[in-house]
Amino acid sequence: MAQRAVWLISREPGTPFCSTVRFSRRYPTVEKRAKVFNGASYVPIPEDGPFLKALLFELRLLDDDEDFIESRDSCSHINKTSVYGLLIGGGELWPVVAFLKNNMIYACVPLVEQTLSPHPPLISISGISQGFELLFGVQDFLSLSQKNDTELNTKLNQLPDLLLQACPFGTLLDANLQNSLDSINFASVTHSQKQPAWKVGTYKGKPQVSISITEKVKSMQYDKQDIADTWQVVGTVTCKCDLEGIMPNVTISLSLPTNGSPLQDILVHPCVTSLDSAILTSSSIDAMDDSAFSGPYKFPLTPPLESFNLCYYTSQVPVPPILGFYQMKEEEIQVKITVNLKLHESVKNNFEFCEAHIPFYNRGPITHVEYKVSFGQLEVFREKSSLVWIIGQKFPKSMEINLSGTVTFGAKSHEKQSFDEICIGGTAYLKLHFRILDYTLTGCYADQHSVQVFASGKPKISTHRKLISSDYYIWNSKAPAPVTYGSLLL
Repeated sequence: MAQRAVWLISREPGTPFCSTVRFSRRYPTVEKRAKVFNGASYVPIPEDGPFLKALLFELRLLDDDEDFIESRDSCSHINKTSVYGLLIGGGELWPVVAFLKNNMIYACVPLVEQTLSPHPPLISISGISQGFELLFGVQDFLSLSQKNDTELNTKLNQLPDLLLQACPFGTLLDANLQNSLDSINFASVTHSQKQPAWKVGTYKGKPQVSISITEKVKSMQYDKQDIADTWQVVGTVTCKCDLEGIMPNVTISLSLPTNGSPLQDILVHPCVTSLDSAILTSSSIDAMDDSAFSGPYKFPLTPPLESFNLCYYTSQVPVPPILGFYQMKEEEIQVKITVNLKLHESVKNNFEFCEAHIPFYNRGPITHVEYKVSFGQLEVFREKSSLVWIIGQKFPKSMEINLSGTVTFGAKSHEKQSFDEICIGGTAYLKLHFRILDYTLTGCYADQHSVQVFASGKPKISTHRKLISSDYYIWNSKAPAPVTYGSLLL
């Protein structure tokens, strides 16, 4: 994920093309990579003049640009993405991310790590989203407290140093340029230790370390003998280390309780300097046994300035947090539903929120609902043809709740007719949405007292953790098993 070049272009009447390039930055190291990746489809970054003219032409901002041009103006070339291809020197420079905001055009060219012919899907090019993030960050910086042209010129003069820190070698580290400005202002004039090339600034201020563990649990429950229920936990550990010094050293330890589920498939950030081989070899492919490494998981590292994901992991927990049963029986214009949800006894019964969504696509509007609910409340979203069971923040003492009822539908509108046969028969489902703070399903936690910091000053250490549902489905057990749910899991 890198950028080949960045431009800022102001719209100024009375100048050639009524526009002026106020700032441009090219990254030669990224350009060499583009030449290798793109091969025969490679088009070099042009000078500012040719680029400006080609971009204004594509954006329809040239004063004499009134004629219809098939390659740009036909209905088959309607652009809805702010990603363009510019015809320059007999070739097409693509992709170019550009947008106009407050008389300023923000543009960049992301690196595409493959051939450009044919154009790969935009969603597969990670540099495009990074390019948007960079340009939006520059836009926020320029518009913050800007009162006149003098302040704008001052901020434009600061951009080269800011991008050196926020986007070194074309790779975005921090889209908040104000953070970079603060770091530059606080940076020490002299350094007793050599500054590494990848770390273009230092922190000055109160030392603090923040560690956040987020686990997402996915589940597919069928309540069928011929199909096994599945579930998986994926964890992310995010850190932010505000520490003085050029190369502060930190050791962060993750621990598990006695009955915790071992972490597997661990991927770590490049700033981690060493790692126990037992951590690297723990894989979900291997059968779980008592000899599996269960921590503590120690990560010695030299942290970057920005917030970063220390590691990712998976875990094979013994049971899903909420066991569910869903049955839908169709009778002409009515469906009868039965739902049973049971919170596992080992799970913390204190939710930030917990809801069960039951959609009824491919049907007419909901005209009547008769139901009986043992806990919580049911809301009807007629325009969305769905029911939402708001369970709240706690399950009852029995840990088990039930919902049953009959839903009646009106005539189906042909205008809203769907092409996908979902939420009918075997593809009918209930989806759970919940979040539990200060809890992880594996039991994984970061002990404040186990964090070691080798830097000046005693840092404030804060830890957080939470469990979130993600793709938590309970399928209709009444109908035959669906063939696949791949499209529903994207």
